[in-house]
Amino acid sequence: MPGLFFHHSNMTEFNGKEDCKPAEGKAHKKKQKAFGADLKSYLKCMVPHIESGIKTSNSRNVMLSAEEVIQWSQSLEKLLASQSGQGVFREFLKSEFSEENIEFWLACEDYKKTKSDHLHGKAERIYAEFVQSDAIKQINIDYQMREATAKKAQDPTHTSFDEAQKTVYILMERDSYPRFLKSKSYLNLLNQLQTNTSK
Repeated sequence: MPGLFFHHSNMTEFNGKEDCKPAEGKAHKKKQKAFGADLKSYLKCMVPHIESGIKTSNSRNVMLSAEEVIQWSQSLEKLLASQSGQGVFREFLKSEFSEENIEFWLACEDYKKTKSDHLHGKAERIYAEFVQSDAIKQINIDYQMREATAKKAQDPTHTSFDEAQKTVYILMERDSYPRFLKSKSYLNLLNQLQTNTSK
C-alpha cells in the first residue's frame, strides 16, 4: 500500500500555502518542539487528503490509514517497511539528534540492491559519511566493528555493512523505537487517523 512520505529535510515542501508552514522563531529553540510543530502543521495540510484516502478505502487513493499506523507498533521491522513510517520515525530521531541511525540503515538497504560495478563508490560514500572516526553522521559502533567495517569497505561485497547495520538496527529497536511509540507525535497521528475513520 503506498504511503505518505514524510521528507526528512523540510516537511513544508508538500504544500506551498503560507498557513501550512510551521511557526518560526523563539518557539523553535528546542528541536523537539520544532518537530512537533512541523508534524502538526504537516498533518493540518494533509488531513483532507488523509480523510479522502480513508473514505475511499477500496480505491488506489488510499494514503495513510489507522491500520497501517497501528502496525508500526508491532515491530520496528514493520515500521521501517512502511515508507510513511520511515519518514515519521526519521523526524522523531531528528528531534532526538540521532537521525544518522535510520539514514545509515536506509543507506545499507540501498547498498544491498546496488549493482556489483557500483559497489566500490557507494561503499566509499557510506564509510565516509557514517563509519570513519571523523564522519559527519558517525554511527555508534565500537572500535573493533569500525575497523572491521573499514576493511570490508575497501574490498566491498553486498554484505560489507551487514554487521554494522545489524548493530544500529538493534540500537534503534531497544532505544529509540520504544520512545517513539510513547511519543506525542506517534500517538497524536494515530488518534487523528482513528478519529477520521470513526466519522
